[in-house]
Order: sequence, then structure tokens, then C-alpha cells
Amino acid sequence: MDRMRQMRRAKDAMDRDWADPELDLDTLAAHAGYSRYHFIRAFKEAYGETPGQYLTHRRIDRAEDLLRTANLSVTEICHLVGFSSVGTFSARFKAWTGLTPSEYRHKHVGRGAALIPGCYAMLWAGGFRSGPGAGQRRQQRNSGEAG
Repeated sequence: MDRMRQMRRAKDAMDRDWADPELDLDTLAAHAGYSRYHFIRAFKEAYGETPGQYLTHRRIDRAEDLLRTANLSVTEICHLVGFSSVGTFSARFKAWTGLTPSEYRHKHVGRGAALIPGCYAMLWAGGFRSGPGAGQRRQQRNSGEAG
């Protein structure tokens, strides 16, 4: 398999699974068939930024969309786009856009259609995740068994 094809496989995984907070360097390197350190060097050579930078920018781009269009809190958006820390999210967002998430929202909201209700945005983004055993409880409910 040629080198660019291997890099595209990893980049495609980031484009597809960008919201997954469990997406890590080892997983991405495995997609490309490289060790983690060789993968970082090869990805940067191919795309001009490290895999971590690319993934962060992808997540921030999506957060910008949500801040402009969805009636969700900054914390909810932070978690929906794959960050686990609001502090890290806010710092990286400001470094990329020059504004905090709240400043960005204040500047851009009201320039178009009304905000999408948060419940719809969460449902669309897959934000309603069931806890352990939820599938089993749902099956019992549907079959009429007691839970």
C-alpha cells in the first residue's frame, strides 16, 4: 500500500470519528499501519500539521457550527465535539479563532435562522447515549418482561 493511501486511511478515520473522545494516536497510527512516532512525522509531512492538530481543528470547526446554530451550552458542545475538558476546549478554541466560545457565539448568533433546539441538536449529534444495560432494559420493556 502506498504511503499517501495509508495516510488517507487515518485521515478518513479522523474525519469520520472526530467526535469520539476515545480516538487516540495509537488507533490512528494503526489505521495507517505505522508506529505512533513514525505516523506523526509522516502525517505532518503529508498534510502540514500533526494528527493532533488536524483533529483539534476538525473538532473546533464543528464547534463553531454548533455555537452558531444550536441552543446548547458551551459545556454540551465541548463534549459533543470530542473534548473531555471545557478548559482545554476553550483554550484551543480561542487559540484557533481568537475568541472564547462564548464570545464567538455572542458575535455570530442572530445573523440567520433561529437556533436549533438543543434536544434536536443532541439527538442529531448522537449526544443521547444510553448507559450500560440500557439496551437490555429496552428489550425487556418491548417484550413485556419486568425490569
